Amino acid sequence: MRNRTLFSFLSRALTRALLFPGLFFTMAYAIANNALPPPASLSCTPQKTTDARHPVNDEAFTRHLAEFASDMQRRHGFDMDTLSCIFNQVHYNDTVIRLVRPFPAGTPKNWQVYRARFIEPVRIAAGAKFWKQHRKALERAEKEYGIPPEIVVGIIGIETTYGKNKGNFRILDALATLAFDYPEHPKRDARMALFRDELESTLLLSAELGINPLTLKGSYAGAIGWPQFLPSSIRKYAVDFDGNGKIDLRHSPVDAIGSVANFLTQHGWKKGEPTIFPAELGATCPRTPEEALGLGLEATLTSHDLREFCVTAKTPLPENTLFGLLDLQNGFEPTEYWLGTDNFFAITHYNRSYFYAMSVIELGRAVRTFRIQNKIKQNNPAP
Repeated sequence: MRNRTLFSFLSRALTRALLFPGLFFTMAYAIANNALPPPASLSCTPQKTTDARHPVNDEAFTRHLAEFASDMQRRHGFDMDTLSCIFNQVHYNDTVIRLVRPFPAGTPKNWQVYRARFIEPVRIAAGAKFWKQHRKALERAEKEYGIPPEIVVGIIGIETTYGKNKGNFRILDALATLAFDYPEHPKRDARMALFRDELESTLLLSAELGINPLTLKGSYAGAIGWPQFLPSSIRKYAVDFDGNGKIDLRHSPVDAIGSVANFLTQHGWKKGEPTIFPAELGATCPRTPEEALGLGLEATLTSHDLREFCVTAKTPLPENTLFGLLDLQNGFEPTEYWLGTDNFFAITHYNRSYFYAMSVIELGRAVRTFRIQNKIKQNNPAP
């Protein structure tokens, strides 16, 4: 069978050699070195009956799915019958569109309201339990990747309340809906392209893991498992941290711990460096603070720059460290200002939001404090 397949491939390649000589020699070299991978394999179970819970897709959405399937067959060698089986069962989801819409224009941002949603007793207690159960994995992640346990605990707690809320949307439904019908937005085209890429990554990931992509469930934005990784991030950053020979962020909290730590390391986390420092702004400055606030999600300001912007840290700053100025708006209350290091901005690669990164840090600290207080109570019981 392998010889017949190779002969067929060579026949087609030789036919095109005169038109594409460079391509021909590249492919011939790959064959000589046994470098061509076998066609990717996907699995799909045909639907026996129509599910009345899903409305019939409209013509435009159905056409987009068919065109995407053809593109995937052409680019990755997926079996077309299997792709048809999969995409015949993908459905447009109105709820996804409703949830992805931004807040109405003019809605004031409020850090304290956002914070209260996540830094609360139930989540803190769950975090302490998670830390206790997976202490060895958290310590190993710190040793191998340099990420403190409270940061990993903070991220998994914010994302899924330690596996409690991993999402119940079918990933293919959510990603296809956003890829082909993202609501009106100044960056609509870019976001549709992003979700189309994630839809492609879902198929590749499913083929690599040998799973039916229709079984994948997660958030309305297509994020999966304990740490809520998008499919492309699973393929790039997920690790088999429990050592069982497979990566499984849906069912393995230990894989989630290692994967979160690896993600942060790959996005610039520096071992031993702090994350944030409280700050305040002066009144008259050579350069306006607004200029410092518009420098993007990265640490670029030196101590000299901070003085020019009249930004003063409320606690001593480490030397030879760059910072970024953060503003945490509190509705109609005074705005909080902070200085973030590279480690703070590494967290923003997980979610491009100051509020998110701050909530990760504060939840991790709250869980750590809770654990310390409980140890004190256990060592000194009430009379």
